Formats: sequence, structure tokens, C-alpha cells
Amino acid sequence: MAVSDADIAFATDLFSGLGQITTRKMFGGICIYHAGTVFALVSSDGRIYCKTTPDMAVTLAGDGAEQFHNMPYWSLPESALDDPESACDLAKQFLRGSENLAP
Repeated sequence: MAVSDADIAFATDLFSGLGQITTRKMFGGICIYHAGTVFALVSSDGRIYCKTTPDMAVTLAGDGAEQFHNMPYWSLPESALDDPESACDLAKQFLRGSENLAP
């Protein structure tokens, strides 16, 4: 099952506050990029996951988020799905933190 056009449109609209973002279809889902850096993905079932730093993962897990397989992506809280500002804030936290992550 591949991610739907409606799910792609929802995700790109949700993160539109970041400025120009791009997407790339991969493995039935999509990766979402800002300035060439992947910060989120949409799985084939339409669920949105944000890439996280280890500290963010602990916080998101405490809020009931679920990890995408064994990767550093955690589902967005329900409240962020209804609030683009909150979703963009989570993405910005990762994007800022990614500058400090080891290669």
C-alpha cells in the first residue's frame, strides 16, 4: 500500500510554516525535507513521524508517541496533528538538534 496523495498534501500543509519543504517517495511512504535535511516521514498507512534527537524521543514517548520500527522517528502527538504551529515546533527542535548530532 502506498501513501495517498491526500496524506502527502496533509503533511506538506502541516509543515508549511517551515518554509519551502520537499518530499521524496520511498518504500511506499515519503520522506519530508527542509533545506536538504530529512526531518519527517509519512508511512504507507498515512501516519506522520518526526525524526528526533534522543532527548526528544524520551519526551515524545512519555506523551504516548510510538517509534517507527527501530529508527529515530516518533509519531506526532495527536495535538500536533491538529496544530501546524506545534508540528513545526517539533520539526524545528530536531532541525536545530541535528546540527549537533554525530555523523
